[in-house]
Amino acid sequence: MMFPALDPLLHSELRLAVVSLLMSVDEADFTYIKEQTGATSGNLSVQLDKLTAAGYITVEKGFKGKMPRTTCRITPTGTEAFRDYVKALKKYISAKK
Repeated sequence: MMFPALDPLLHSELRLAVVSLLMSVDEADFTYIKEQTGATSGNLSVQLDKLTAAGYITVEKGFKGKMPRTTCRITPTGTEAFRDYVKALKKYISAKK
């Protein structure tokens, strides 16, 4: 049996956590994602940049009142990549031993 390739971008624990989180909400701000994943600000910023560069998420910077706010949303490309990743994992899990 040939195992399907796993998307290396989503095979990172933090990036997978971010995309999984964004699959379940319309949008999430940086602080919420950081709290939910337990990531450091620096590491999360780097991973969000990688996901943005791949077209998996969009990042919008703005303000809520006078406070800066970074809002993330999953894109259709990101949704498709996540679904393909889950489908591939299911093939690994269901492989006969």
